[in-house]
This record gives sequence, C-alpha cells and structure tokens, in this order.
Amino acid sequence: MSQSMSSPPQKVINMWSGPRNISTAMMYSFAQRSDMTVIDEPLYGHFLSKTDAVRPARELVLQTMETDGSKIMQAALNAPCPTPFLFLKNMPQQLVGMTLDNPHRFTHFFLIRHPKDVIVSFSKVVEQPTMQDIAIKEQYDFYQTLLAEGIEAPVFSSVQILQNPEKSLRQLCQAIAIPFDPAMLQWEAGQKPYDGCWWPYWYANVHRSTGFQKYVYQEKQVPKHLENLLEEALPFYHFLENRLVNS
Repeated sequence: MSQSMSSPPQKVINMWSGPRNISTAMMYSFAQRSDMTVIDEPLYGHFLSKTDAVRPARELVLQTMETDGSKIMQAALNAPCPTPFLFLKNMPQQLVGMTLDNPHRFTHFFLIRHPKDVIVSFSKVVEQPTMQDIAIKEQYDFYQTLLAEGIEAPVFSSVQILQNPEKSLRQLCQAIAIPFDPAMLQWEAGQKPYDGCWWPYWYANVHRSTGFQKYVYQEKQVPKHLENLLEEALPFYHFLENRLVNS
C-alpha cells in the first residue's frame, strides 16, 4: 500500500523502548509491512546535543542528525511519507529538555525489559550506566505524562513478544488499531538502509537474525557496582509490568 509522496502519514506510531531491548528487531518487524515507513531513533541527535552522555558514534550522530527535537516530531506528523503509516523507534530519555507537542496526534506504545537484563547488557558497552541510560524511570515518567493527557498507551514486554511473536504482534496491532501483517514475523539478515549510523556498535546480534529469536531464560548477575542502580529502577519497572497487555 502506498500513498502520494505529498501526503503526511495517516498514523505515526511511537514505540517508547529502553535500550538493550528488542527495539531494533521490532523496528525490523514493522519495516516488513508494505504500509509502513520506519525511522531509527529520530531523537538521538537531540538527546546527545542536550546531554554529555557517553555513546559510541556520538560525534557522527551530532554531525549528521537534526538536533531540534520539536522540529523532528512535527516533521514526523507533517512531512511527506510514501506509506500510510510511520513507525518511530523512540526512547523516552531522548525527550530530555522538550515537551512532546500534540501527543494525541501520535499512536503510542511501550516496550519494556527487566532492568537487570538491561543493565547487564548495557554495561558491556558503557561500563557505568546511569538511570537515564537504562531509561526505565523515563518510560514510567512519560507513561504518566500520557495518562495526564488522557492517553493510556499499551505496554508490552520483550519476553512476552519473544515467547509468542505472532500472538503478541496480533495483540499489539489490535491495540494500536492497525491490521496484523504476517510479514512482520520475518526479515532478511544483515544491515538495513534505515539503521542508525550507530549500528556497528549495537546491532551485531540483530543483524544475524531473520526473525524474533526464541526466548530462553538466562540467569544474569548484575555487577556489584551496579546493584544500587537495579534497586532504584525496579519500582518503575514493576509499575509498568503490572500494566502489560494480557498475554
């Protein structure tokens, strides 16, 4: 399905995920739809321009991406789009210093992962992650912001999706009012043209995938120096976990 390149998207879907989740796999999943255009973390340049966050490819992101967050989100709503739907892979900590104007014009959902898993994975790239880095409080805060606007966005977990991808994606599509497309279950391995320029540092595993990997529980040990970070994050995670769409 296509539309005139002069037309803005009919629906802009914001996925609000934390890092080291299956957010890139979710972006690949949505990208398989003929009615969908995807953008990888459009607010990353804005985030880095407003913080001193240590990230691989930081300078490249700042040199190549728009850094005005409000302009970015308005363009998502109003710029020409080749498909009826636009999917934005977003992270709520990247809203730093800005308010999302017109939140009712977007369709929102949240993707969560247990902070223990996020911390263990993130610390392999950035040794000393912070609360802002793992973003679970920012997910909680933004969920509350949407609630205050009368928007109750559906919440899904990475475990839920990996345990039963088709069932969960059907539920997700129903929750955000788009038809399910079986094409969402598979993609080709390798780099994608819509990958952010930071892909060499983060996307090795997902580039080897051709679909959602079967969920296998693995016990993880948070490094001693990050145990306090986990304890601080858990209440925000449990609040969102209690709002998961029933699987």
